[in-house]
Amino acid sequence: MEDVETALGQARAVRDAVSQLARGDKPRKTNRGSLPAHLERIEQVVDVDDKACPCCGGALHAIGEDVAERLDVVPTTFRVLVTRRPRYGCRACESTVVQAPAPARIVEGGIPTEALIAQVLVAKYADHLPLYRQAQIYARQDIKLDRSTLADWVGLAA
Repeated sequence: MEDVETALGQARAVRDAVSQLARGDKPRKTNRGSLPAHLERIEQVVDVDDKACPCCGGALHAIGEDVAERLDVVPTTFRVLVTRRPRYGCRACESTVVQAPAPARIVEGGIPTEALIAQVLVAKYADHLPLYRQAQIYARQDIKLDRSTLADWVGLAA
């Protein structure tokens, strides 16, 4: 009895597949995934220039819209943090100069910020990106850094 039920189930599956193909229905095999809700969304509205009916000239009204989402990336952007420390002098005694102390740096006298050193470390150890390749990536953005400089930064961070 069990073999008969199995054979009937297989026959029904074949019959359903043949009927779908006869109607032109094809099983959809898309795996687009869904984009996470926490990502920033920048909306772009593509609208018609003239909102008058091309036939009669009457006003058009919205009846719906098509919405499509695409995943975009903004490559790493570099910026320069400029620290200004004004000096003040006394006109009366002309010997006193006052200036705020410079903020501490992760590399004394160096140019990297904490975020840049963190980026270098994550790229090296988490993404397995060697320092010479990182130097090439930075060079494409006209930032000339030697591999030895990056290695010094990694050593100081350690």
